[in-house]
Amino acid sequence: MKRYIPNQHGAWAMLVLPFLFGLAASQGKWPHIPLFLTWLLLYLFSFPLLQWTKTRRGDRYRKPVILYAALLLPFAVYMLIAVPQLIWFTLPLIPLFCINLYYARTKNERALLNDIAAIVTFSLMVFPVFYIGEGEDWRTAVVLFAVSMIYFTGTALYVKTIIREKKNPKYYYASIAYHLCFIVFGLWFLPLAAAPVLAALLLRAIIVPKMGVTPKVTGMLEIGFTLMLFLVILFNM
Repeated sequence: MKRYIPNQHGAWAMLVLPFLFGLAASQGKWPHIPLFLTWLLLYLFSFPLLQWTKTRRGDRYRKPVILYAALLLPFAVYMLIAVPQLIWFTLPLIPLFCINLYYARTKNERALLNDIAAIVTFSLMVFPVFYIGEGEDWRTAVVLFAVSMIYFTGTALYVKTIIREKKNPKYYYASIAYHLCFIVFGLWFLPLAAAPVLAALLLRAIIVPKMGVTPKVTGMLEIGFTLMLFLVILFNM
């Protein structure tokens, strides 16, 4: 199953949150269902493809790539026929995925630029969801895209202070400084109700790296923080 199901717990939050942001800023429509299935299958397809690129193990990852490609194709074709304008939303994903392929090929997937490319890819999902939901205020969509991108970039920095860079004080203090900047951004563009969540994110960047938690626990905690952020957006935007 490790060949078929991604084991990155935090990535599931990145998959879902921008989609939910787009829904919160617009109206739920029935095409959102096949759109989400397309988005999910695209993520599931990309995981073994990147692993294949990294390990050169076609014997191990060929079957999941073929399986997910076969499942993805009819959904993708249907969405492009039903909503042809979606093609414009997919174009930015191509160069971003090429960056991910490059870092997989060079076996440097933990590079911060690779993380940011993936974060931008996930965060861009706000826009097609908003478009299909016939949202009216595109400024709100842009703000939610920025919130998603800034939040997950801060998460990437914070996670590095727990795993790859846990002995590097520069990353630790950079993570704290970044979350302070996030509070300033949030207080400017988000409802005041977001302040406790932003403060909690800063506290977790300060405290959790000192607790020696495992990567799995870290990923599960992020799902909780992501849910908190979404609930604030849902009830206050």
